[in-house]
Amino acid sequence: MSRMRVLLVDDQILFRKGLRALLASEDDMEVVSEAANGREALDKVKAFRPDVVLMDINMPVCDGIEATRLLKAEHPEIKVVILTVSDEDDDLFEAIKAGAEGYLLKNLRPEELTQMLRSVMANEAPVSPAIASKLLGEFRRRPRHDEAPTAGAELTSREREVLQLVADGMSNAEIGLRLCVVEGTVKNHLHNILEKLHLQNRVQAAAYAMRAGIVSLPPRG
Repeated sequence: MSRMRVLLVDDQILFRKGLRALLASEDDMEVVSEAANGREALDKVKAFRPDVVLMDINMPVCDGIEATRLLKAEHPEIKVVILTVSDEDDDLFEAIKAGAEGYLLKNLRPEELTQMLRSVMANEAPVSPAIASKLLGEFRRRPRHDEAPTAGAELTSREREVLQLVADGMSNAEIGLRLCVVEGTVKNHLHNILEKLHLQNRVQAAAYAMRAGIVSLPPRG
C-alpha cells in the first residue's frame, strides 16, 4: 500500500516538529517536507508533489487561505486540509471558497487528526464537529436568494439524493449502504455533481447545495 505523502505548513517550528513525529508513527503516512509560510509551501509543493497539504492560516509572507487559493489553481489534484486555532467564521468560509477539502482545529486529539487525514484521501470531508455546526448555523441564517434559482436544475434525482446525504455528513461508504450501491457508484455520482455545479470538492458541494436550497438542512439537534 502506498503511503500518504504530507506537506506540513505552519510558522511554529515546534508545532511542525510535533506533527512530524506524530505522523511518522503512522505506517501509511510520510511527511515529505515542511514550510513556514504559504509562499514557501508553494515552492515545496512543486518540489515534492505531496498528496495532502496540512495548512495553517495565520502565517507571515503569505497566509494559508491565499496559499490554498494559489495552490489549488495550479495543482487541483493536491488536497488541502486547514489545521488552525482559528474558528472565525470568515476564515472558515474563505478557506472553503479557496478550495480546501477540510477544516480542522488544533485542539483535536492526535488519533482524530490521523483518521481525518485518511478520510480526505478517500474523498471524504474532514471537518471538526464545532466547524460543522458553524456551517449549518450560517446556512440557516443566510437567505437563499443569492444563488441562481436553477442551480441544481441539471442534477438527476439520484444525484440530488446523493447530495442530500453528503450534506447530512455521510461518508461515501455510508451513502452506498443507504442507497444499496457500491462505493464506486457513489464516487461517480459525486464526480458528476461537482462537474455540473462547477465546484471542487464535497465540502463546497454541500455548502452550495444548502445555500441554494437544492437540499434541505439537517434538523437542529
